[in-house]
Parts: sequence; structure tokens; C-alpha cells
Amino acid sequence: MNRINQLFEQKHDHVLDIYFCAGYPHLDSTLPTLQALQDGGIDMVEVGIPFSDPMADGPVIQTAATQALQNGMSLHKLFDQLKEARPMGITMPIILMGYLNVIYQYGFEAFCKSCQECGVDGAIIPDLPFDIYMRDYKATADRYDIKIIMLITPETPPERIRLIDEGTDGFIYEVSTDATTGAQREYGPKTLDYFRRIRDMKLQHPTLVGFGISNKATLTAAQQYAAGAIIGSKFVRLSAESATPAEALTKLREALQQVCPSPISSTLLPTDLHHAYYPHPLP
Repeated sequence: MNRINQLFEQKHDHVLDIYFCAGYPHLDSTLPTLQALQDGGIDMVEVGIPFSDPMADGPVIQTAATQALQNGMSLHKLFDQLKEARPMGITMPIILMGYLNVIYQYGFEAFCKSCQECGVDGAIIPDLPFDIYMRDYKATADRYDIKIIMLITPETPPERIRLIDEGTDGFIYEVSTDATTGAQREYGPKTLDYFRRIRDMKLQHPTLVGFGISNKATLTAAQQYAAGAIIGSKFVRLSAESATPAEALTKLREALQQVCPSPISSTLLPTDLHHAYYPHPLP
């Protein structure tokens, strides 16, 4: 069984998924970060493939991606590193998060094959529209048992959400906001209504809330309305400020107990993420 499915069979709530950018803060940070996150009890990890134009990401992850590229990180280099992950005892699910341009240049089937060979369980490709995935990519991903995780936003129509739930596997990434990634002080009433609406749809696959989780209030909201939370920008920033990944994780856990730390601004996109991810009309 794919490790993502196995995780959600064993754990139905309070799942914690941490994102970090490969090659940041150092080129060789990937394996130590994976080890520290697993040792620290994290359930699942997203490894970001650095890209020069990460449209869904805020300034923290954009800066990390730029530095990672300057450090020499590439998709080929990342796969070379990940080949060591399973032999060294990493057992938690690993998901790659990257943009279609990089994966297309590598070759989608070659990408899926490399994922399978390295023990990667899934991928998040924010700019791959669902209908294009279903038409052109799903059969290949299924052949290598790579779960392609789709994102939904507050603007995604219920019909589209149902189609994603029926057409994909693993879990659904529930984007909390129409902004780019970045920590928030708290979720407002509109966002909480959105969380309730998705919960009340009783989807067959679990959802994880991402974007903006950095303190106790945002984490609690995600855990209340979804199977768990995805944390990215906060951990990426702490990684740059810490001597080791383990220290960064310790600081993150401390931050998640704080009621209202200082905010990190998110930069709004000129159009909402629904149009960025799903530019085509519903079938």
C-alpha cells in the first residue's frame, strides 16, 4: 500500500505534514532534515523542488527557492539525495512539491519512475489543472503508484471538489486562502466557514489544511475541521535561523503553542489561486 494511504488508514486526525525546500539552507540539507522530522514525530513531509518562479509561494519560500538554486539544487540532484532516504531508515510518506515546468523538462514519466525508485509516494504540482491531469498524466502516475495531490481553494466550486475527490487518491490539499503561502495570526470567519463547508461535504478522502499555519490558533482550526495541517513557511524560516533541522523543529513546536506571534505578511496574487490552479471551465 502507498505510504500516504497507509498513514491515513492508521491516523484519522491531527496529522502533521511539514514542507521544506530542497537545497535550503544548504545543498546537503535534504537528508538531515528528513531524519530530524521523522525523529521528531512528523507524520509526512513535502520536499519542495526549487523553481525560479514559484507563483503560489510567498516571500519566505520564494527566497528559499532562490537560495537553493544558487546552492546548486536541481531535480536530478534531489533524486540523487533521495535515493539514500529509504536505506537510511526514513519510513514516513514523502511527497515532492514542484511546478510543472521543472517536471515537464525532466519528463513526466521519468519523474514518476524516479519517484518510485527513490521511495517517493506522491507529488503536488500546483499549476497542473485537474482536467489536464486526468486526461494526460493520471494513467502514468497510477502506473508508478505516485499519488498526485490536488489543491482546492475557497473559490473552487463544489462540483470541482467532488470531481477531484473522485478522480484522485491520497488526500486533498485544502488551501486556506486566496493568497500565497505565508504565516497568519488567525483565520477569520470567512475562512472558518469555508473549512466547515468542506468538512460538511463528507468527502471520501481526507483533507489537510495548508497556507498560513504558524501558531496555536491556526493549527487548532486546521485540526478541528480537517484531518490535519501542512506547515511550510514557518518551518522554512526557522530552518534558516537554526543551527540544525532538529533545532528548527523544536522552535516550530514552541511557536505552535503560542497564541498570537508576530505575523508574516502574505502577498496577494493578482488573481485568486483557483484560476491559477484550475484555469479551465468545469466539464
